[in-house]
Amino acid sequence: MRTRPVKSSDCANSSVEALYRDHSTWLRGWLRRKLGNAFDAADIAQDVFIRILGRQQPPQPAEPRAYLSSIARGLVIDHWRRRELEKAWLETLAALPEAQAPSPENRLLLLEALVAIDRMLDALRPPVRQAFLLAQLEGLTCPQIAERLGVSLSTVERHIAKALRHCYEVQFAA
Repeated sequence: MRTRPVKSSDCANSSVEALYRDHSTWLRGWLRRKLGNAFDAADIAQDVFIRILGRQQPPQPAEPRAYLSSIARGLVIDHWRRRELEKAWLETLAALPEAQAPSPENRLLLLEALVAIDRMLDALRPPVRQAFLLAQLEGLTCPQIAERLGVSLSTVERHIAKALRHCYEVQFAA
């Protein structure tokens, strides 16, 4: 009987398979207690393992539950942030006259865009994000932002340049 050579991807998949087999039930329970919802818990648990499968190196965690819960915590935060954005978006839509309301397809596209923008801005340090939002949303000039934030003009210019560079990198990395 011939055996096929073992590939590194086979080792990675078997490592993830063992992690899934040994800890997925625990992870779903842990998430269910955090979220109060078995359906969201199952979805996020699945996302944890999908994220692990997407990694280059096979996981070899010394503490598998700590490793899994660390990944899951980030996904739970993303879940709650998306829920908050969705709630605010639905409230905004409810305030629009029916004739101005976007189609269901456009609603979903706009919500996805809001989530992507939120994720992009969340990666910025707070002062950088604040300067960028003052420029983009309120239309303030760099001198006006510097005055409002109590920082130098060159600091505001650096912050806005950093934010624009980050947005550009994220946009073209996808």
